[in-house]
Amino acid sequence: MNSVQNYPVIVGPTAGGKTALAVALCQEYARRGLPMGQCVTADAYQIYRGMDIGTAKPTAEEMDGTVHHLIDIVDPEPRFTVADWLVMADDLVGGLIGDGVPPVVVGGTNLYIQTFLDGMFTSPEPSDLVMAEVEAMDQPGRRAKLLEIDPEAHERIDSNDLRRTRRALAVYLQTGTPITELQRQWDAVDHARPGAVLVGLHWASEDINPRINQRVKIMIEMGLVEEARALWESGVLGEQSSQAIGYKQLIEHFENRCSLDEAIERIKIDTRRFAKNQRTWLKRFRGRRSGGGSIWIDAAGVGTQELCERIFERMDAV
Repeated sequence: MNSVQNYPVIVGPTAGGKTALAVALCQEYARRGLPMGQCVTADAYQIYRGMDIGTAKPTAEEMDGTVHHLIDIVDPEPRFTVADWLVMADDLVGGLIGDGVPPVVVGGTNLYIQTFLDGMFTSPEPSDLVMAEVEAMDQPGRRAKLLEIDPEAHERIDSNDLRRTRRALAVYLQTGTPITELQRQWDAVDHARPGAVLVGLHWASEDINPRINQRVKIMIEMGLVEEARALWESGVLGEQSSQAIGYKQLIEHFENRCSLDEAIERIKIDTRRFAKNQRTWLKRFRGRRSGGGSIWIDAAGVGTQELCERIFERMDAV
């Protein structure tokens, strides 16, 4: 196997062991006498400085000497788009391959992974008139309209996600076509990125949900409440960063809209819902990439090192 021509792009539900696997894969390259791999992180919230515990940002101990890119690259206030990330990821992956260093792309944000593999989804820019119409609605009105015109997007987009709700409505009002249908047209085009081997970790809900609950418990013990309060009180959180699971729910508590226990329970519920959405993405990925350029593994009960060995064995055959 040419280690640089073929490299893993890891996807799977939150709390499913993606970070530990990425580190193990990087180190396995070195054990095979090749340059140690470097992680290219595809996570929409780990990009933010100071948002460490709630985003499950890997600690120095978890990194275990491996290099992680695209973590802590911007402050939490400004907007950061998938297009911004893709430019950086393209430069990084191209540079690493050019230097003979295997990249290991690891994603918590499946939209980032899809744009990396397939390129950007583009639609006509909404006119000022359309945007004014969307902005004139309140969020319950937007959600009701979205349910009417695009039930799949309504199900997929969290009810509190103002940005994506507005965008889905604006795309429909501008084009007359639901964003879900436009994205299916995008999915139908094969933009396969050379060398990228998609590695999908499958977890059933009954296996992943206890891991999620345990992760939230550990985050609280590590100081998530204190971290979120410090960010909230300093006023550095922007519209986008404040929507991150773990922070959004605690902000509601800080604003006296719920108790701390209620906020923590909501973090667990919303994280489980997020994992469900990630599994839906994985079905879409698998539907399009079920051939030799992808690897799909039932990860429950399988140790990290065994996963690593299976992946290398199958990448050798690509």
